[in-house]
Amino acid sequence: MTEKIGFIGLGIMGKPMARNLIKAGYRLVVYNRTREKAESLIGEGVEIAATPRDVAERSDVVITMLPDSPQVREVITGEDGLFEGAGEGSLLVDMSTISPVVARELSTQARERGLGMLDAPVSGGESGAEKGTLSIMVGGSEGEFERARPLFEVMGTTMTHVGEAGAGQVVKACNQIVVALTIEAVSEALVLGSKSGVKPALIIDVLSGGLAGNRIMETKRSNFLEHDFNPGFKMELHHKDLGIALASAREYGVSLPLTALVDQIQGSLVAKGEGSQDHSALLTWVEDLAQHRIKEEKQHDYRDY
Repeated sequence: MTEKIGFIGLGIMGKPMARNLIKAGYRLVVYNRTREKAESLIGEGVEIAATPRDVAERSDVVITMLPDSPQVREVITGEDGLFEGAGEGSLLVDMSTISPVVARELSTQARERGLGMLDAPVSGGESGAEKGTLSIMVGGSEGEFERARPLFEVMGTTMTHVGEAGAGQVVKACNQIVVALTIEAVSEALVLGSKSGVKPALIIDVLSGGLAGNRIMETKRSNFLEHDFNPGFKMELHHKDLGIALASAREYGVSLPLTALVDQIQGSLVAKGEGSQDHSALLTWVEDLAQHRIKEEKQHDYRDY
């Protein structure tokens, strides 16, 4: 555990991921655009850097956890970015969810500078980040994957090398398709069952014990039943991710009709100002179509809300 770790991006996912590394004994240098988020970790022994370049100059491995491709590109290639500060042999590990095309471009540029780079997006949401149970899908060289494995083992329980640069982002796009379509399917089932008079909790209990069982009903149970849409993963970010999936599908000549439909549903909710809510708030779109709100304690007419 001799390598010093840089961490950039201390949002809903990034901060608990960084905390798990600190708890495991790693020395961290952190940077966040909003400095207050970085300063909140001072009591936990981190060093705060002034710029991404500063992080790179003081670290052997730098992890980035940022919202989208433009932010990742800026942090890595921009003025005072990681490329300006990283020494030869340093490893950059981008755990954001971004375009596979951008991931490959950045990897090529990194190698031209004598740097290693992995794209290692994650699945598991805020809960998985806090518990250190994320699923991590990694693109890049096998050797660099093994170098980063001890870090991945702190942040997740499943880490899989899925191919060369960009492959991690492709698999993450696949993951986001399944998650989005499952949320929509569960929402339809809950609204149908609830409006016909069955308690939503019983629907989830029964479906969870059969072939329809899925992690969405397990991890998002309270979100659905209590209409608690405080974000574990924001709708607007999932909408961004489906855009990445659809762009990749166009590049490879693949038709994703149901993904396109759910992308449009998410887009309508984002346009209504609900983008900062948890992605399980897609339930409300199905409820609106049925003029019905599911509720665990007793059923109400939609007009009561």
